[in-house]
Parts: sequence; structure tokens; C-alpha cells
Amino acid sequence: MFVLVEMVDTVRIPPWQFDRKLNDSIAEELNKKLANKVVYNVGLCICLFDITRLEDSYVFPGDGASHTKVHFRYVVFHPFLDEILIGKIKGCSPEGVHVSLGFFDDILIPPESLQQPAKFDEAEQVWVWEYETEEGAHDLYMDTGEDIRFRVVDESFVDTSPTGPRSAEAAASEEQPRKEAPYSLVGSIIEPGLGLLSWWTNS
Repeated sequence: MFVLVEMVDTVRIPPWQFDRKLNDSIAEELNKKLANKVVYNVGLCICLFDITRLEDSYVFPGDGASHTKVHFRYVVFHPFLDEILIGKIKGCSPEGVHVSLGFFDDILIPPESLQQPAKFDEAEQVWVWEYETEEGAHDLYMDTGEDIRFRVVDESFVDTSPTGPRSAEAAASEEQPRKEAPYSLVGSIIEPGLGLLSWWTNS
């Protein structure tokens, strides 16, 4: 679920931090810049793991700050495909079941990846597994807040970096685009043992 990623960046340290240890100032700046941010095709950055190498620091004319090229390793959330995770149901919609891990919310289990047969209850706004037994069908509701075990089957990265200024006329004539998550996961519970933890406690 978490991986160590080697990165390189040039870190600017303002002059009022020169009385601190360089490593401490660099660690603080890197976490300020990267923590809880998604790096395209890398994952969600969590925290700095260590600094592996510092190159020479430079002070440029007109700028009293120091600039140091830093090689470091960062802890990143980027689960492998087919990895099994446990989260909480954040809500349900006709699109599927929305899941949260607490620190990461952009997870969707689409209708075709739910235990089948499944139906969406419009009145309750929940998905229901119509579980068949010898005694008949039982409706198992996927309620908000329930713990759910799922398999990661797909991921998506969207480049959300700015594309440049637009003219006022173009901006006014265009509809506001739907804000897309820079990193999202698709899950599946369509196999035994997956789904709400409460379904399998007595199995």
C-alpha cells in the first residue's frame, strides 16, 4: 500500500532559517511542498522518509536564500493492482459504492464489481446485495460507515496542472468543467471474502 519513491528536487531555504541545521530546514520545506499532494503517475505523498544526498548550495544574485539540490526518499500511497485493502463506506450513489481509507477518499466500487445480484435502493441511497440462501433471498445493505474489504483493480491519474490563462470571453462561454480527482482507485468485491467485514464474521 505504501512505497518508498526516490526523488530529486531543488529546495529553497530563506535566510531567516540559516541558524537551523540544513537537513532540518530541508525536511520541513519538502514536507510543506509534498505532504498530502498527488504526484502524477507516482501517488499520494505522505511524508519524508530520509535524505540520501545533498549537493552544493548556491545563493543567486538578488535572492538571499540558499538553493540546494536534494536527493531523498518519500513515503507514497500507491497500492499495487490486486492488493486487498480495508476501508469505510463513505456513501453510495448510482455510480457505485464510494470508499474512504481515512487519508484517501477517491475510491469507487462500480455496480458491476459488487457482489451479484446487487441493486441500488433509491429510497435509502444504498447498494444492496440480494444474497440467496436455501431459505430464500436476504437483502444485505451496504450502509455508510461500515468497514469494507475490497481488491484494487484499476487506478487513474489525471494531470490537473494549470494549462495557461484563457481569455475572459472563452472562460465565460465555456461550462465549468467537473473537478476531477488527480488520483483515484477502482475496487471490486465480486469474490468470496470481500465486501462488508460483517458479512463474513460468522463464516
